[in-house]
Amino acid sequence: MNKAKTIILGASHWHVPLCADRIAEQHDVVGVSDPDPSRAEHLASLWDAPLYESWEEVLAAHGDAELAYVFVPHDVMRQVCLALVARRIPLVVDKPAGVSLQELIDVRAAADAAGVPIAVLLVQRGGPTDRWLARAGRSVYESVQFIAGPPDRYLVNGSPWMVDVERAGGGCMVNLAPHFVDLFLRSAGAEEVAVTAALSSMLHRRSVEDYASMTLTTADGRIATIEVGYAFPGSPLKRHCSFMRIGAAGTAAIWSDGHASFTSVDGVTETAIIDVDSDPLYGLFVDQVAEQLRRGFVELPRISDLETTMAVIWDAYEHDRQRRTGVHTQHR
Repeated sequence: MNKAKTIILGASHWHVPLCADRIAEQHDVVGVSDPDPSRAEHLASLWDAPLYESWEEVLAAHGDAELAYVFVPHDVMRQVCLALVARRIPLVVDKPAGVSLQELIDVRAAADAAGVPIAVLLVQRGGPTDRWLARAGRSVYESVQFIAGPPDRYLVNGSPWMVDVERAGGGCMVNLAPHFVDLFLRSAGAEEVAVTAALSSMLHRRSVEDYASMTLTTADGRIATIEVGYAFPGSPLKRHCSFMRIGAAGTAAIWSDGHASFTSVDGVTETAIIDVDSDPLYGLFVDQVAEQLRRGFVELPRISDLETTMAVIWDAYEHDRQRRTGVHTQHR
């Protein structure tokens, strides 16, 4: 297999170590960037690629790249993605692809106009959790809890900008909730929902929220409650998670320890142990990117899917702002 000439922008991002070995296996990395090169030296060595301090330098030296992974801070994502699209370089970008919905729309519109495919790391799609919940059928009612470790972990893992609300765009909701909004929208067959939300930073007192609760309602009455947080203690357990989906076929549920159950409408219950750790999904995503690059990522989440999802997320932030200021309006 001919490996695509690939550039990695923002290599100190915490997701990169989760897929670095698969990137080495699947791609020919020709350039790597990070504002703090010392944090990316080991990766550049693994990939046998030159290391640069800025993404602009990488593009200047490797403008003929065939694929890019974009892991830069959220407030730079729009600029980087537009530069790649202008060079007709297919790319993979992490959510949220900007610090506002308009920034994401700018990227999606430019990519559409140029015919440049953009895949998005909504890695929960097709994963063990998604597959088990699908047993319930199309979602009618759904609840999700996904509570990750404290925000200070970003201060030591190479991404301190994640606790700066201006640079990250938000906290746990902008970072964690897109995965689960996407799963519900796909299962419910909805593109627009009414959303209410309540956010708090009471636990860790940072500028980004460390807890968020959202309620999504479709026009035909389907409901999802999604709770995400940077509120779990620093621990080898990494996070707390639980999931439940109720559909026409029955009820599927999953707990943090991987125990899963499905009870059919006939009252028969099946149980299993599944892997609920999302970390391994990133390497699998790289394999899919390599397989689908020549076909425009046709079976992967695309930038248009992220736009649908982030419209809900940004509306949730706006709802919380208006809730706190005493202004109540109907949202998307």
